[in-house]
Amino acid sequence: MKAISVAVLALCSGYASASGFQLIEQNASGIGNAFAGSAAVAENASTIFYNPAGMTQLQDREVSGGIAMVKPSFTFTDSGSSNVGAFQNTGNGGDAGSWAALPNGYLSWALNKDLYLGLGIGAPFGLMTEYKSPWQGAAQSTKFDVKTMNINPSVAFRVNETVSIGGGLNWQKLDVEYKRLAGIYTTAQVGVPLSSSNVTLKLKDDAWGWNVGALFTLSPATKVGVSYRSAIKYTAEGTVSVDGPSAVFNAARSSNAKTEVKLPDTFILSVAQNLSDRWDMLGDVSWTGWAKIPKIDIMNSSTGSATPIQTLDTEFRNTWRVALGANYKYTDALKFKFGIAYDQSPVKGASTRLVSLPDNNRLWFSTGVQWKLDKASALDAGLAYLYVKDAKISNNQGTSASPYRGLVDGTYADSCWIVGAQYSLAF
Repeated sequence: MKAISVAVLALCSGYASASGFQLIEQNASGIGNAFAGSAAVAENASTIFYNPAGMTQLQDREVSGGIAMVKPSFTFTDSGSSNVGAFQNTGNGGDAGSWAALPNGYLSWALNKDLYLGLGIGAPFGLMTEYKSPWQGAAQSTKFDVKTMNINPSVAFRVNETVSIGGGLNWQKLDVEYKRLAGIYTTAQVGVPLSSSNVTLKLKDDAWGWNVGALFTLSPATKVGVSYRSAIKYTAEGTVSVDGPSAVFNAARSSNAKTEVKLPDTFILSVAQNLSDRWDMLGDVSWTGWAKIPKIDIMNSSTGSATPIQTLDTEFRNTWRVALGANYKYTDALKFKFGIAYDQSPVKGASTRLVSLPDNNRLWFSTGVQWKLDKASALDAGLAYLYVKDAKISNNQGTSASPYRGLVDGTYADSCWIVGAQYSLAF
């Protein structure tokens, strides 16, 4: 069940806005800079996610909480799709993107002047696509919804006035739901069209990972941060269920399901440079190890068979992201933020692009504002537009020996808006 196996790609929560299904919106205060300098700025407790060593730059106790509202858009234009189940030439599915809320929360606490503890809650990966009927690719995917929670206890230590180090554990819980229509099947598989049969995959799991970081204060004006988040391996279990007009087919295709997948690790190198009393410059280079997902095997755990129900060949590549940002301090209380970034997609080309993940390279254009309400509190707001290169797709999932999902051939026009707010308090 190739289309069903797409769902395990996300193993995350929310709606993808960085390339692939990565979510870097783990605060709203970084949106205005396109998250440039993320591992170096340490301006509030959300540094726990990007670089836990940054807690040593905070006051004795700080809390930070926010929300990012994300609106991706995925609209399909056909250029020759064929034999797509029972749904050929029946519609483009409308806009498969929709608004989603990505909340986050952080707490940092100094045990003494050099040792800090922290706790962060968020979700580092995510994707949501849902097509409206009629949709000629319905035999490949109609809905993909994945939710998770990531809890990140952390510790930081100031080695000296120049060097701080930090690390943390990550516990993630996931809940996946994926749907498609069954389409047309061959005589050997039942012998009737099942265009009204729904196939649903549900998977759940939790797993552990870790993250580390270091912050170097090279001078009062210059900070350099490095951080690394480990890959996380999941063994997700659940069910594949089918409902439709054929009770024989429903029973034959419903089963328990199981898969193993390793989500990618990430590395960040950041610089924060104070240029004057008014201007700061921020830079960021990050790497994500998407090649850890060359394929995914979905197994029938009811029978214990060593033969996969389906193997999904994703052929992902490792990716780079580069960001540049600036801050302008208009007054002691008011700061304006700007940012631009280039974000590379892990999808190699049209033949491996999925209707559940119609991703491509993108450019970020960001702006924001920070208002210091008083010496102990600040409010951040940010806005970003992501220009995504048109994504060509020519994904053939139809064979005579498997459910006939056909060829989806065309182009996706993709884009994304992000708006967010963050409140930070020292006490």
